[in-house]
Amino acid sequence: MARQINVALIGNPNTGKTSVFNRLTGLNQKVGNYPGITVEKKQGICKLPRGIKAHVLDLPGTYSLNASSLDENVVIELLLNKNDKDFPDVAVVVAEIENLKRNLLLFTQIKDLGIPTILAINMADRMKRKAISLDVETLEEALETKIVLISSRKNEGFTELKEYITHYTQLSTKPCLNASSIAPEYFDRLRKAFPKQDLYKLWLVITQDVNFGKLDRQELKGVATFQTESVSNLKRLQQKETIARYQFINNALKETLTIDTANAKDLRARLDRILTHKVWGYFIFFGILLLIFQAIFDWSSYPMEFIDSTFASLSEWMKNSLPPGDFTNLIAEGIIPGLGGIVIFIPQIAFLFLFISILEESGYMSRVVFLMDRVMRRFGLSGKSVVPLVSGTACAIPAIMATRNIENWKERLITILVTPFTTCSARLPVYLIIIALVIPEQRVLGIFSLQGITLMFLYLLGFGAAIFSAYILDKILKIRSRTFFVVEMPNYKLPMFKNVVITVIEKTKSFVVGAGKIILAISIILWVLASYGPGDFNDAEAIVTQQSTSENISEEELETRIASFKLENSYIGIIGKGIEPAVRPLGYDWKIGIAIVSSFAAREVFVGTLATIYSVGSEEEETIKNRMAAEVNPVLGTPLFNFASGVSLLLFYAFAMQCMSTLAIVKRETNSWKWPLWQLFAMSAIAYIVALAAYQFLK
Repeated sequence: MARQINVALIGNPNTGKTSVFNRLTGLNQKVGNYPGITVEKKQGICKLPRGIKAHVLDLPGTYSLNASSLDENVVIELLLNKNDKDFPDVAVVVAEIENLKRNLLLFTQIKDLGIPTILAINMADRMKRKAISLDVETLEEALETKIVLISSRKNEGFTELKEYITHYTQLSTKPCLNASSIAPEYFDRLRKAFPKQDLYKLWLVITQDVNFGKLDRQELKGVATFQTESVSNLKRLQQKETIARYQFINNALKETLTIDTANAKDLRARLDRILTHKVWGYFIFFGILLLIFQAIFDWSSYPMEFIDSTFASLSEWMKNSLPPGDFTNLIAEGIIPGLGGIVIFIPQIAFLFLFISILEESGYMSRVVFLMDRVMRRFGLSGKSVVPLVSGTACAIPAIMATRNIENWKERLITILVTPFTTCSARLPVYLIIIALVIPEQRVLGIFSLQGITLMFLYLLGFGAAIFSAYILDKILKIRSRTFFVVEMPNYKLPMFKNVVITVIEKTKSFVVGAGKIILAISIILWVLASYGPGDFNDAEAIVTQQSTSENISEEELETRIASFKLENSYIGIIGKGIEPAVRPLGYDWKIGIAIVSSFAAREVFVGTLATIYSVGSEEEETIKNRMAAEVNPVLGTPLFNFASGVSLLLFYAFAMQCMSTLAIVKRETNSWKWPLWQLFAMSAIAYIVALAAYQFLK
């Protein structure tokens, strides 16, 4: 037997498939994209008995092998291509005990492909409370497979599941249904045309709108002839197949599954009446948001202060410990402050992902999607647009990928264009540092932090901008669509601690590593530009000393003036002074101008850029926040980061499109540079105008 086998985890959405994946792989997993497409690919390693390792692939959720989205196409392409390196030796179909009938449709289709298939029935711990009984042995005989009852919450049944996976070669591959029985004449023609091919595989190839780029075209030459049959006829045959499968499933469950509906609890119905109420539902959602943003500011303040002072101390220690020179300065003034500018926000980003994970795990997020659909339809968006807009609070990139569930192209396009308005976690570092500088640490009603309320307002502003922009685009693009919004309401459940922890760790790590690479590269470039310069830069000490001869200043003040003169006459200072006329009307100086320009690579670079700029030439062990607070407007002689300039900067980042990765994804999803460039210029113009108006009004 092979020392490593491929295991595919397959199942309907909301069956707890991710929980099963986490139980099998723990933190030994990684997330990427399928080659050539932006569909998330989760894979991990699981140790099995007899020293065997399982390469576990968590496939996107799908209701059946009749694909209607790109995510579902990924599942079908893999299962139909034995040459794929990820083709499963065994498939584990994860079902949920309360929706077993619906889940078994997918199970029967996969088993009919001749793949050894195990049925893992999740949430078995709910059976007693829901008055459900299942005759596992009889159902195993009916389905001709192995069935294991598991509970991800209580970690039950996984030892047995691993045993079944290990001995997958003993599983029956006999199909559940003879698909040719739905149309004997049609399938006879198909069998004669392709005598060496599996009939059910051919049937799926014919009926799916799938690329099948990796399949052997020579083997399937002539399939197009069968695809030219009328669409209505193929759809009719698909419906007959589905009906036949459900007849088989009903017969299998008739004698094996019993549900005492009289004893089933109706807590879910009562909670839904409250949480999706047309009035109170919005108040509850608003209250939850307020709680989240209070926690982000209050709970994370202590670890953030520790991280800030630690990086300042580390930078100072490096300067004192390493030999003087450019390399030491690069580390102490460029790399360490630049990385510190992103690491400091790990606590707040972790808290954000913690709350998002809890809302998703508990089943509440689906209620939010349903609740907000009532609002979305008035602005020309599909109800399914809520999913990208809500998930955009974590990152715009997977949010834009999520638009693939929207069937209507124009509605999908509008959603793609407005999603970046939603405040993502990359904006969080900018918001937090500016709010801390310009918004006082006061309490409203003695309970709510004014800074937390400001943060929540910025999130609501981003969501409002997305909705308003969608309304305008709806009118401009003349969208007249009639699509229906369908969302599954999963059962309420207590979030699994392990799932939440893994989500927080993986998402935070992904954010920090992704941002860290960009920030490290930009920090080095910025340090070089700030540490060297032409002309007066090289004579800075003599020039400043001569200018200060008539003044009675200390040695420390003289050093500070020399460092400031060098910075202004460095390459980065010259660039900054060049763009300063454009940003001065917004209340910014050249240093902020440099930070804004550099952050077009990624928004979170803003803080790292300022950390690098303010650290160059500084000998003091001082935090970035204190240095920014001490900055003075040279024209007015007032603090540079005051209420007017702070609000202007917050509004600029609330509306600006500053993320190259998002632009690249938009290009890929729309297959054109027209829309991302239009998006970049339009959002930048809106950001500039709003920031200009805010500063001129407030100053």
